[in-house]
Amino acid sequence: MPIGTADQYKERLKNMKHNVYIDGKTPGREEDFNSSGIYVIAQTYDKCNDPEYEDVCTATSHLTGKKISRWTHIHRSQDDLLKKQQMTRLMCHCVGGCTQRCMGTDALNALEVVTYDCDKANGTHYHERLQNFILRFQEEDLVANCAQTDVKGVRGVRPHEQPDPDQYLRIVETDADGIGLDGKPCKGIIVRGAKVCNSAAPYVDEIIALPSRFMTAKDTAYAVAFALPGDWPGIKLMGLPGKRHKRKHIDAPVAHIGDVESLTIFDDVFVPNERVYLNGFEHPDVTQYAGYLALMFAHYHRHSYTGCKTAVSECIAATCALVADVNGISKYDHVREKLSNIIGTAELVFAAGEASAMHAVEFPNGSYVPDEILTNCGRRLAGQYIYHEYEILADLAGGISASLPTEESFYDPETAELCNKYIMRNPKYTAEETHRVLRMVENKLCDEFEGAQMVAGVHGGGSPLMETITLMGRYDTTPLMDIAKYLAGFDGAKMPKYVRPTATPRAMLDKFKKTQTAAAEAPAEKK
Repeated sequence: MPIGTADQYKERLKNMKHNVYIDGKTPGREEDFNSSGIYVIAQTYDKCNDPEYEDVCTATSHLTGKKISRWTHIHRSQDDLLKKQQMTRLMCHCVGGCTQRCMGTDALNALEVVTYDCDKANGTHYHERLQNFILRFQEEDLVANCAQTDVKGVRGVRPHEQPDPDQYLRIVETDADGIGLDGKPCKGIIVRGAKVCNSAAPYVDEIIALPSRFMTAKDTAYAVAFALPGDWPGIKLMGLPGKRHKRKHIDAPVAHIGDVESLTIFDDVFVPNERVYLNGFEHPDVTQYAGYLALMFAHYHRHSYTGCKTAVSECIAATCALVADVNGISKYDHVREKLSNIIGTAELVFAAGEASAMHAVEFPNGSYVPDEILTNCGRRLAGQYIYHEYEILADLAGGISASLPTEESFYDPETAELCNKYIMRNPKYTAEETHRVLRMVENKLCDEFEGAQMVAGVHGGGSPLMETITLMGRYDTTPLMDIAKYLAGFDGAKMPKYVRPTATPRAMLDKFKKTQTAAAEAPAEKK
């Protein structure tokens, strides 16, 4: 089953143990709280089975040569990266926002690169284990999310310095005995901690846990990565459903879209060794790869965002254009100016992702890694302007988005005729069409789910500040100053031929290693 179906996905969820906590209860995954998120994931399966989308939504497995879902694929070329970006954009159009499936794809691709590099440097065997997982993931067309963001406790304090050591996910026992995925006794580790901002965890097959930062030699217990089924013993998902206002009469795709966020708790969870892809206790130098893995995931994820956030902006622009036409103001210059701001941002974000993919370089394992500077430029631009895009929509729609009568009022025999009479605007649209557009704008501006999506537009995949830090951490300004020195006529200054090389997270691993070597060699402080 290299390409699965939405029905198969839903059936798997139905058979999972009840470990999602909603208002003090543990409902089954097939129940209503999960319906909006499941609707979104189901669209990814439907499009993979749609001939019109086949060219971007499917790929050829580098492991088996079989046709597979691109959501389970490892990027082996620049074209793979371009098609992943395009697939993300198209799928986000279908669901009016985040596809929620890119996290697992990006986590797998990050692990594919980093485990190979770690094994080559340290003689570990994480990459071989990962290949077995990826093979199953592709064969069964599974869905995963990525649990990366630690709860962090006291900000500005390293993991090993926290008053409560569990504020970052950590290994509390090695060489532990437990039961493996095949139901047989095996060796593994026990982990404890929690991950927050963990989108889609209640309706994925697998949760992939990754570190969130570089770890020093004193943070060895926190250098851990693994993958486990979402209902594995000891995993507790504290769910926060995000849903649209319920509709009764005017059903529409936008009304079904939503998600469930999770505080994902690992309560002394046994992880079989076959599912461990980073363990700081195995080798003194493995700990340094925690930050490298964290950055590689963030990098791949931000590249996905250049497809996702492009589509988010396009969906807002589409709604702006339609509501302006419904209001009869689409031809006015100020409306066109506002639309051009959103469209311009969307196209520049996507262009940054395309350029990043075209400048991608091949890594030793055979994966292609896009350019980190261009990816972060695109993601930062999207995050900086997302609130302004919603502001434009509110401006063009008017205050009725926050004061629209209830849906029932347009169908109740006593009020229907009057409500439909006084909602009319541009006569080329019927009263129902006008109602549908304004109800969609209400969803986009006033419901609880879209409020969360506005925040996600800023912080998902990293806030603009994080992109700035990454961007300037990789961009060497010295060659730029050499250009300025030549233009200013500095003595002996020559005009350099400046072509910026592709930047990747590997450079930060090398930089971090040097800091750790220097720290180890520094003389001890006198007391």
